[in-house]
Amino acid sequence: MAWDFSTEPEFEEQLAWMRQFVREEIWPIETIYEDLDRQQLERIYRPLQEQVKARGLWAAHLDPELGGQGFGQVKLGLMHEILGSSPFAPNAFGNQAPDSGNSEILALAGTPEQKERWLHPLLNGDLKSAFSMTEPNAGSDPTLLRTRAVRDGDEWVINGHKWFSSNASIADFLIVMAVTDPDARAHQRASMIIVPTDTAGVNIVRDVATMEHPQESFGRLGGHAEIRYEDVRVPAANLLGGEGDGFLIAQHRLVPGRIHHCMRWLGVSARAFDMLCEYATHRFAFGSTLSEKQSVQNWIADSAAQMQAARLMTLHAAWKMDTQGASAARADVSLIKFYGAGVLHDVIDRALQIHGSLGYSTDMPLEAMYRMARGARFYDGPDEVHRESVARRILRGYEPPADGVPSEHVPTRRADARRKFAEILEVVTAND
Repeated sequence: MAWDFSTEPEFEEQLAWMRQFVREEIWPIETIYEDLDRQQLERIYRPLQEQVKARGLWAAHLDPELGGQGFGQVKLGLMHEILGSSPFAPNAFGNQAPDSGNSEILALAGTPEQKERWLHPLLNGDLKSAFSMTEPNAGSDPTLLRTRAVRDGDEWVINGHKWFSSNASIADFLIVMAVTDPDARAHQRASMIIVPTDTAGVNIVRDVATMEHPQESFGRLGGHAEIRYEDVRVPAANLLGGEGDGFLIAQHRLVPGRIHHCMRWLGVSARAFDMLCEYATHRFAFGSTLSEKQSVQNWIADSAAQMQAARLMTLHAAWKMDTQGASAARADVSLIKFYGAGVLHDVIDRALQIHGSLGYSTDMPLEAMYRMARGARFYDGPDEVHRESVARRILRGYEPPADGVPSEHVPTRRADARRKFAEILEVVTAND
């Protein structure tokens, strides 16, 4: 089967425009973000978003009838490779997490009324959303969720404790994963329910300080909120999809999202790689520039090889999803999730190492990239879970030998070969 990641020349022109746009218009935001409040940031974004819409690149992950571009995963991946170079780029293109994933959930499972009330304003940039699933005692194993939603007449009553609900402190509504039938099979217990953040009983406790964002803050873009739901009542009509469909809907959100993560990581890696190479050309030590040191040359070659491998693996997963569907690409997506996270770390680590104290300081973006990269190994599923998933799928194609002897056991194969070629061997022996 042929693999084809090619795109038409018109789209290549769009990618070229995006590269220049992100570098010239988005990267400068990084250096002044801490000085901006939400209103000032929105004022910066608004004209940039209009330029993106004029180029036909807004909300490219959704179908045209929903206001998007209907791009497949290969095109989206190539876009995210560019957007990943800055954490502020996706917001200018209407495909920032968690809004992009939540819009896909609403498009997939929402009723016409839910789409009118929540999806269309979300796509227009009039609303912000959060996905509230992770709990302090339920991270990599979502079957351990404890948050409950109990039907009471025409309402759902929600009680529970969530955290790392990204952007919840600035969101207008939450998509909450809650157990609606604790006696059902493990992956049919939970449902998704829309909860406006101003609903009584929604208590957004704090934005959790992290390794990536260690400063205490609240109500800023990119925060990870801790939330307590205390007798929160919402209409029964706020249920997304069917009761018990939560895990099924989540997979539709998470699988393509991991492709986007991996391509964005390549964007970060490429930026760190550029810093690595540039610094090597002019930093002089021990009689020559660093570019002439074998260790540095090895770092450059190894980084280039790893990035190329990760890029091809990710585009192959995207192509498979486009041509064969998400289920066919699940093993490929698990592969790129843990491999891409490792590449991200390794390239940034080498770039930081070559810069020494300069790279360790906040005068360069490398230390922030390094802190961000550590989270890549566990969010959207830790490396170990993805490795286990890949291994299980691979092992399904194998079975133990019937007689307990390895199939490549040389003495056994030699005996079989002697029987297979007995006549010829007898002739050879006779001639001797």
